[in-house]
Amino acid sequence: MVKYKLSVLQASLPIENSRIISTFESMKTLKYLSHRIYTTWCVTWFVLPFVVTYPFQVVLLRKAKWYRHVHNINRFWSSSSLRMFLAPLQLEWRMHFDRNKQYVFTPNHSSYLDIPLLLHTIPGFLNFVGKSSLTKVPLWGKVYQKLYIAVDRKSAMSSAKSYIQSVRSLEAGRNLVIFPEGTIPKTAGEKLLEFKDGPFKLAIEKQLPVVPVTMPYNQYFLPDLDGKLKVRWHPLKIVLHEPIETKGMTLQDLPALKEQVFQIIQTEISKHNNTHVNRYSDHQKISTLSQA
Repeated sequence: MVKYKLSVLQASLPIENSRIISTFESMKTLKYLSHRIYTTWCVTWFVLPFVVTYPFQVVLLRKAKWYRHVHNINRFWSSSSLRMFLAPLQLEWRMHFDRNKQYVFTPNHSSYLDIPLLLHTIPGFLNFVGKSSLTKVPLWGKVYQKLYIAVDRKSAMSSAKSYIQSVRSLEAGRNLVIFPEGTIPKTAGEKLLEFKDGPFKLAIEKQLPVVPVTMPYNQYFLPDLDGKLKVRWHPLKIVLHEPIETKGMTLQDLPALKEQVFQIIQTEISKHNNTHVNRYSDHQKISTLSQA
């Protein structure tokens, strides 16, 4: 009798295994389809507001005095897209934003979502310093070239030109946003790249406060995967830290200022490193404990 029951159990195992495999494959397919649907949804709502407003932007780009209105259209585009992504967004202001003051904002760089999130969050007529490849993006490239500052960091002449443009932008009263890492690192969300001197030199020369900005989750929502488009639902967050005053500082204080901002952002990123919903990456995870 016992032998009979064992033989029946053994015979049923392949069937049970087949059901488990079938269920697993179904769940995998369902997950893939849900990701594709969500990606399509997000891309649609990112492109649609821009396409609708683009004719107005082209008209307003004809005169420099209208550029502020183009910037406001871009803010509307960013805000409407972020709302339609259906992802919770937490804005954490640790600073008091004074519209009568100027600031140099220094955010970490982790995703192509960074600029839309900054546009949505920071009020006023901002100016961004971004890589020159942005000017080659269809349609948007023309807007960026007119409205903001493009730099090819491999070219000393381009870097010098962008620095002069940044100075003029500050003198015109616009707040400045510069990514001190200069590019999106492979270790986005874990370890910052070494900071460039540019934004801190500008802040000291113009005696303007530096505002560290941390965006800890953008790379999980829209990672930089060498041209591969992957969008995954994930809560978003941006932290605007307390401004660091530079009044009385000289260029001799630049290394200390740069290190202070680096540590503020890195500490905030490390705090959020293990609190996100999902993780996917093309690189090996680097422990925050191993940071030099």
